[in-house]
Amino acid sequence: MNTRIFAPWAILGLLAVSFPASAAEEVVVYSARNEQLIRPLFEAYTKETGIKVRFITDKEGPLLVRLKAEGPSTPADLFITVDAGNLWLAAKEGVLAKVDSPVLMQNIPVHLRDPGQRWFGLSVRARTIVYHTGRVKPAELSTYEALGDPQWKGRLCLRTSKKNYNQSLVAMMIARQGEAGTEAIVRRWVANLATDVFASDNQVMEAILAGQCDVGIVNSYYYGRLMKKKPGSAIALYWPNQKTSGAHVNISGAGITTHAKHKAAAQKLLEWLSSPAAQNLFADGNLEYPVNPKVQPAPIVAAWGRFHQDRTNLAEAGRLQVQAVKLMDRAGYR
Repeated sequence: MNTRIFAPWAILGLLAVSFPASAAEEVVVYSARNEQLIRPLFEAYTKETGIKVRFITDKEGPLLVRLKAEGPSTPADLFITVDAGNLWLAAKEGVLAKVDSPVLMQNIPVHLRDPGQRWFGLSVRARTIVYHTGRVKPAELSTYEALGDPQWKGRLCLRTSKKNYNQSLVAMMIARQGEAGTEAIVRRWVANLATDVFASDNQVMEAILAGQCDVGIVNSYYYGRLMKKKPGSAIALYWPNQKTSGAHVNISGAGITTHAKHKAAAQKLLEWLSSPAAQNLFADGNLEYPVNPKVQPAPIVAAWGRFHQDRTNLAEAGRLQVQAVKLMDRAGYR
């Protein structure tokens, strides 16, 4: 049965049951998640367990470079970042260790974790279709691929291909449909663009509201932010590919570093982050979906409706990302 835990006393109570306090332990985290999203989690964890969490935040690229440069001398025990491609790369570069944890295996669906057990999803973000409710009927929409159909000529807006969210989307399309088929689809997208690509998902939605285009592709949490800021805006989500592969999802996630000095403490924290106690806090702060299927999303997110996810393992987003970047370049998608 799905559960949601809101009360702080419930969160802290579960922590007390799960993990005995140990003031001698600590965990050092390198995080590409913003400080305001992770600090409340770490503070709650420390308050009840006595395990101190020290962390630094930066972009995923510099953090990965730092981990590699520090090697065995790194103080980092846990690496948190966004996008499965980034997690895959960290594992490929040898900075993440295999973790044997029945708790993580139980709490995190198989398609949202590394087959080699080096990284694990902690929240889900769907990359889905948005449309103008006054100019598009939901019945006109169906799949990502169909956005290349003639009816969307001059009506499509996209974010730049330089962002890893679009690179992962195209990489997963390659995994399902092959490189040639995917390139044909991306070329049709480019032919249907109403204007030059945008730097952000927010700009895509603003262009739709301004009448520059009618449909686009964005991460669901950007839509949530827009609706909180401008409730009643004439824009809505559509879950694509529900009769085929399922909507594309990505993750924020984490892995224990290869040279972690506090591996046992890092594993305790990682397991807790996948538990119902932490999942609401982790996902709700950014209007994402909990990775743990036993936990319901925030009411504002749940109101967008249930959808079928693409169950292809997200390791493919990393394995095929270089091919995806080259493909988009050939197709003229900049």
